[in-house]
Amino acid sequence: MIDPVTLLVFIPAALALNLTPGADMLFCLGQGLRSGRATAVAASAGISAGSMVHVALAGLGLGAVVSALPGLFDVIRWIGVGYLVYLACSALRSGPVRADMPSVPARRAFRSGFLVNLANPKVILFVLAFVPQFVSPEAGPVLVQFLIFGLILAVGGFFINGMVGIFADQVRQRLTGSAVFARWLSRISAGIFAGLAVRLAVMERA
Repeated sequence: MIDPVTLLVFIPAALALNLTPGADMLFCLGQGLRSGRATAVAASAGISAGSMVHVALAGLGLGAVVSALPGLFDVIRWIGVGYLVYLACSALRSGPVRADMPSVPARRAFRSGFLVNLANPKVILFVLAFVPQFVSPEAGPVLVQFLIFGLILAVGGFFINGMVGIFADQVRQRLTGSAVFARWLSRISAGIFAGLAVRLAVMERA
């Protein structure tokens, strides 16, 4: 069983990490600006599900394989780049954002968040660097500990990223009454996705 003191140390550390602006938060911001709060919240849930996959892989030892094989790291990374570019192009093709536009289906938004997180190999490297600091073999099965710590990270990330998406939706509702702002909202969301693609393309392994 994980020591309660360890949990008390881990939870605020995880919360601080969740609050740090990053790719997941920006992705939910872009989804909220483009399609509204329901889409952003579903995308946030997908991101959290993807992070749990990374945690499970790290707990099983497979994360070390990704860390040790530059070729595999790059394959995963470029898949993520391609998907983000596709999302950016889709946002541009959709035209100006309108208040009465139908939201992206929750299933598709969940899948987008899941794939974007899963195709970011930097996440599993982060998990390998951060979570083992709190894992103790004496506290029980290592995989179970990884999953517990990962769940704390995932739940915190879901709420924080979801709130960012809800905030973006409020901005969207206020600005879609203007044709100029409506056009720019679409461009901004496309720019966020494209920026994330560039960030993923140029990032280094360490």
